[in-house]
This record gives sequence, C-alpha cells and structure tokens, in this order.
Amino acid sequence: MVENARTFEGKKYMWDGLIYESEEEAKKAAETYAKDDFETKVVEEKGKYFVYSRRVVTEIILE
Repeated sequence: MVENARTFEGKKYMWDGLIYESEEEAKKAAETYAKDDFETKVVEEKGKYFVYSRRVVTEIILE
C-alpha cells in the first residue's frame, strides 16, 4: 500500500497518486512539478516508482 503522505528530511510530501513503471517516467513527472515550484522526491519500492511533492507557501494574502 502506498502512503499518501511521507516525511523526508523533516518535511511532509504528498504522493501524486500515480504509479510509474520506470524511473525515467517518474523523473519526468517530478521535473514537471519542479517547474511549477514544487519540491519533489522520487521513491522506488518493489520495482515501481512514486513521486512525492510539496510546495512551500511563500506569500499569504489576507483580504
């Protein structure tokens, strides 16, 4: 069972919900998230790859 959220280096990351068959596919997905200012981690378990991401809030707008 894949965890929806995991902690890496004390930071919480969320799984993107997809299972990738190759590391290359997972890294491409991670690069896409990184372009949108997400921090990413690619995890391999039992020959399958999973992408976890997180975004740091840099600005809070109050009305």
